[in-house]
Amino acid sequence: MTKHNKTNIIAEPGKQEMVITREFDAPRELVFKAFTDPELYVQWLGPRDLTMTLETFEPKSGGSWRYIHRDKEGNAYAFHGVNHEVTAPERIIGTFEFEGLPEPGHVILETARFEALPGGRTRLTVQSVFQSVEDRDGMLQSGMEEGMNDSYARLDELMEKIQK
Repeated sequence: MTKHNKTNIIAEPGKQEMVITREFDAPRELVFKAFTDPELYVQWLGPRDLTMTLETFEPKSGGSWRYIHRDKEGNAYAFHGVNHEVTAPERIIGTFEFEGLPEPGHVILETARFEALPGGRTRLTVQSVFQSVEDRDGMLQSGMEEGMNDSYARLDELMEKIQK
């Protein structure tokens, strides 16, 4: 049974970045695959109470992506970005942008690093660099932490299911 892995968020006051670390009870190649295989990706990304539609998904250097989350009332939340570098199974560097309020145009540069740990575990480190401290603080206040924790819990469950 998977032990509860804790997500750690570091957001120092006055800085435009946020660093998220999380360990998973799965090998690095498998965790990386969950970020680059569309069939796996839709099974874990986003809060449980939302459905996800992948419109574009090109997990390669120079590729783009766009997905939409919908709630039970039919409200849609769209996100998109470009993959600058996808190097299996080490890292993914790309942009992330929410298409909704307050207004589009707040682009985040994200670097996800996948580190193999002893015992077939993986440490994921995501560095997000925002265009301003205000953008970063707004993201922290948006409820993103709850959605991220839900996503990573779902990813834990998926990793456990795949490894059986």
